[in-house]
Amino acid sequence: MAIVTVAASLPMPTRVLFRESKTATTKKILKRQGVSVVGNFSHFGDTVRKDFEFIKKGINKGMDWANEAFRIPQVSKTLDDILWLRNLEDHNSPPIEPQSWPQPSYPGLTGVDLLMADLKALESYASYFYCLSKIWSKPLPEAYDPQEVADYFNCRPHLVAFRLLEVFTAFATATIRIRASGMRKFLRSGSDEDVNGNISQYDLGMVLKETMLNLGPTFVKVGQSLSTRPDIIGTEITKALSGLHDQIPPFPRTLAMKIFEEELGSPVESFFSYVSEEPVAAASFGQVYRGSTLDGRTVALKVQRPNLHHVVVRDIYIIRLGLGLLQKIAKRKSDLRLYADELGKGLVGELDYSIEAANASKFLDAHSSFSFIYAPKIFPDLSRKRVLTMEWVVGESPTDLLSLSTSSAYSERQKLEAKRRLLDLVSKGVEASLVQLLETGLLHGDPHPGNLRYISSGQIGFLDFGLLCQMEKKHRFAMLAAIVHIVNGDWASLVHALIDMDVVRPGTSIRRITMELENSLGEVEFKDGIPDVKFSRVLGKILSVAIKNHFRMPPYFTLVLRSLASLEGLAVAADPNFKTFEAAYPYVVRKLLTENSAETRKILHLVSL
Repeated sequence: MAIVTVAASLPMPTRVLFRESKTATTKKILKRQGVSVVGNFSHFGDTVRKDFEFIKKGINKGMDWANEAFRIPQVSKTLDDILWLRNLEDHNSPPIEPQSWPQPSYPGLTGVDLLMADLKALESYASYFYCLSKIWSKPLPEAYDPQEVADYFNCRPHLVAFRLLEVFTAFATATIRIRASGMRKFLRSGSDEDVNGNISQYDLGMVLKETMLNLGPTFVKVGQSLSTRPDIIGTEITKALSGLHDQIPPFPRTLAMKIFEEELGSPVESFFSYVSEEPVAAASFGQVYRGSTLDGRTVALKVQRPNLHHVVVRDIYIIRLGLGLLQKIAKRKSDLRLYADELGKGLVGELDYSIEAANASKFLDAHSSFSFIYAPKIFPDLSRKRVLTMEWVVGESPTDLLSLSTSSAYSERQKLEAKRRLLDLVSKGVEASLVQLLETGLLHGDPHPGNLRYISSGQIGFLDFGLLCQMEKKHRFAMLAAIVHIVNGDWASLVHALIDMDVVRPGTSIRRITMELENSLGEVEFKDGIPDVKFSRVLGKILSVAIKNHFRMPPYFTLVLRSLASLEGLAVAADPNFKTFEAAYPYVVRKLLTENSAETRKILHLVSL
C-alpha cells in the first residue's frame, strides 16, 4: 500500500515540524525569521502511517460486521441469481430441441379429419409453450462453446442489454476524457502547434487502463494481452497498460473464504491453522493469501473471484457480437468472431485452477534438470476448480530489488548488494527464457516481473501457470537462428529465419524486407562481436518493420520478446550498461556447439559463410 506523506501546513501558526535531517544553517534562518522550531519529529511519518493503518483495519472490521449483521453477501447473491435466472437452471435437464411457432394448414379437410387436425395443432402449440417454459433451465456451459453460449444469452437479453449499456457508457466517458485532455493541452500550449489537441499515446493508454479496470476482469485480461502487443497499439500505450498486471483492487476476504469452503466442503480452519487477513496479491481473476497448513507448511492460497465464469463468458459473448457487427460494416470476408472464440477458450480455460495445477506440475517436470529455475509444488488435496494451494515461494520480486537498489533510505552497501541480486535475477531470467525457448519448448504464458522471484539460493522462481505455450521444434531452431543472425548482423538470413518461424507471410518480398531491416538495423554498432545496443531498441526497429509489412506474431514470439524486454528494463534501471545480447549470447553459442543436430550444423554453416 502506498504511504502518503503529508506536507501541508498544520494549524500551528508560528511553529514548524522539523526533521532531524535539516541542517543547523536552516534552523538559524528560521529562528531569525521568528519561527520557533519544534525539535525532532523523525517518527512523525511512522505515527501517521500507523494511525492510517489502524483506521483502515477499523473500517474493514466495520464492513465485515455489516456484511455479517445484514447478510449483504447473501442478499447480493440472491439478487444476482434472480437477475441471471439461475434459480430456473437445472444441470440435469435434457437438451431441448429448438422449436418454431406452429403454423398449421389443412385445406380440404372436413368433419372428423378437420377435428383431428385441430387437436394436433393444439398439441403443437402446447408443446411449443412447454419448450418455451423450459428454455431457462439450460445452464451456462462449463467449457466455452459459441453456440451454447449464444443459446444461453439469447434467453437472457436483459443481461446483455445492461452490460452493453455499461460498456458503452464506460467507453463514451473515456472518449470524452480523451478529447477534454487534448483540448486542455491545446489551450495550455498557446500556439498553433497540435491544432487538433491530440492527447499523447501514453495518456491515451492510461485512460484505457482505467476504463478496463472499471469494466472488470475480462476487459482487464484483454488489456493485459494488448500490453504485450506493441506491434498493434504502439510502445507508449503498452507501457501504460502494463500497469494492469499489478494494480487490481481485491475483493472482500469473507467472500474469498466462502468460495474456499464451497470448493472443499469444509471451513477454512479444517485445513489451515492460519490465513492472512489481507491478500498478498490481487489479480484480474483471483487473489492470493498467505497461509499455514495444519502440519506447519507455509503455502500460497489462490482464490477465484466470485461469479467469474458467468461474467467472463457474458463479456466474451458481447465482444463476439461486436466483432460480428464490425465484420458486416467493414464487409470483411474473414470471420472476425473467431478472435473472440479464441479469447473465450483461453480465458475460460484459465478459470479452471485444476488446469493451472497441472500446468505448474508440467512446467516443474520440464525444467527440473535446470537447477537455477524454480517452480512451486502444488497441493492437489487442497486445490479445486476455484481454489489453488501451492508452496509459498520465499523470495524478492524484481520491483522490490529495484526499489532497494535505487532508494536513498539504504546504505551504499545494501544498495550494491540489491543491485547485484537484481542483475543476477535478470541474467538468470534471460537464460531461463532461452531455456524455455530453445530447450524445453514450454513457455511461461505470463512472464511479467510480478510473476518472478529471486530466491536466496540464487534461483529464479516462477509464479502463476494459468497459461503455458508449447512451441514446435522447427520454431525453436528458427528462433535460435534468428538470434544468431541478429548478433552477426546478417539481415538476409534473418528474413529466412522469420519465414521459418511463420512470422513473415508467404509471398512477401524477401528482398524488400531485407533492405528495410538493413536500413533500420544497419546502424547498430558491434563490440567484441556482439551488438552494443539495447535489446528494446532492436526490438522496436524490428516491430516497426513488422507493422509496416503485416507480419504475423505467434504467441511464443510475443511472449519471449516481452519477457526479455521487461527483464532488460529492470536491469537498465539499476545498471545503464546492461546488455541483453551480452547476457544471452554465451548460452546461444554453448547451445550451437554442444547440440549436434542437422539444424545447428546448418546455422553454424551459415555463420561460417
